[in-house]
Amino acid sequence: MLVEGPVEVVQEDGTIARSDRPVVALCTCRRSLIFPWCDTSHRGRKKRNVPPTASERRAE
Repeated sequence: MLVEGPVEVVQEDGTIARSDRPVVALCTCRRSLIFPWCDTSHRGRKKRNVPPTASERRAE
């Protein structure tokens, strides 16, 4: 989720995370190593069922 900054996020334990950036990405999947900010960790978690490319088929 993109949010225009500066941003203050109150976390469950009561701590406040701050960012002075003009736009920040908030993590909504909780996989981020820098939660509450998104680090795109969610991208590597899903395997896509994609057929091999022509060059990958030739290499087999």
